[in-house]
Amino acid sequence: MRLYDTLERKIVPFTPNSVVNIYTCGITPYDATHIGHAATYLFYDVLQRRLIDDGYSVKWVRNITDVDDDLLKRAREIKLDYLDLATREVARFDLDMKMMGILPCYSEPRASSAIEEIINFIQSLLEAGYSYISNSSVYFSINSFRGFGQLSQLDRSQMLVLAAERGGNPNDPNKKDPLDFVLWQPSAPDEPSWESPWGLGRPGWHVECSVLAMRELNTSTIDLHGGGSDLIFPHHECEIALSESKTGHKFVNHWMHTAMVEFNGSKMSKSLGNLVFVSELLKDWEPEVLRLAILSNHYRTAWEWNEGLLLQAKQRLSLWKKAGVGQAGLVEVQRYLDEDLDTPSALKALDKFASQSLGVSQACELLGVDLKL
Repeated sequence: MRLYDTLERKIVPFTPNSVVNIYTCGITPYDATHIGHAATYLFYDVLQRRLIDDGYSVKWVRNITDVDDDLLKRAREIKLDYLDLATREVARFDLDMKMMGILPCYSEPRASSAIEEIINFIQSLLEAGYSYISNSSVYFSINSFRGFGQLSQLDRSQMLVLAAERGGNPNDPNKKDPLDFVLWQPSAPDEPSWESPWGLGRPGWHVECSVLAMRELNTSTIDLHGGGSDLIFPHHECEIALSESKTGHKFVNHWMHTAMVEFNGSKMSKSLGNLVFVSELLKDWEPEVLRLAILSNHYRTAWEWNEGLLLQAKQRLSLWKKAGVGQAGLVEVQRYLDEDLDTPSALKALDKFASQSLGVSQACELLGVDLKL
């Protein structure tokens, strides 16, 4: 298998050991699952299916960020306890994933389950000189880590812009450098808080994933780490700095990121109000149709969501069903998935066989599509 590596900026062989450790950043459970979420986890699902098909055991960890600014803000707005909101939205997300045929993860840890480990992690960074205390908060010093910026390859001005857009708060006066990031912060009166050596407070976002990834997979080096491309900076960049400063080992062997999904000309996001929710689509469309609509796009290329994708997928599913049971196209699908998870080419290959009335049901299973024959 060959996959594009974000760090190396090229397609390279992916050669893990017999047990593949994968960590993908999961949801912040303050709203329903939209197509952007579904696309990300669907592509990693296909990756997992192909690895299993090739004889690997897969440990896929997908976290739940249940201690986070966005979640707490939303809970405050609707006057609901943040844990109740998280529980409600996680249940809805899990149902959407099940309906979409996403294989269960090895583990789905919550950030709130790792507070003790997070505190110990931060304390070790302080003792080693990688972080500092300022006004009851603890910050990681980016200047203490020589490799900061290696993943995103952005210049400082670009980093400052993205940090401001994505919760990095570069204008925080307590920081030594605007790009330093928070590891621990005092909680507001209506926010959850835990005792720590630095006072009552809660963890920052980046340290949560570093701790959960290494705890759940029981390793300091992960085979593959993924998520949406909007997480490259600052989130994944900061995870590298934290984790490698703590352990002294390479944090991730292979970085894989999915491109953004657009709708009405802009990236699908809550702030723009252009979200298309999975649960709403599944009221009118078969899960297999939705799955094929997404897989008709390459995971690494930004694409526009529109209903035409669903209509095309419905026709494709009908063609495949008419072809009936069979093993046609399996080798071709395996080959295309092994070349940077090329799902669009895999679908077109099955179209060719099905149009010749050759059954493609077994190859469909590799894509997670049940023809229900």
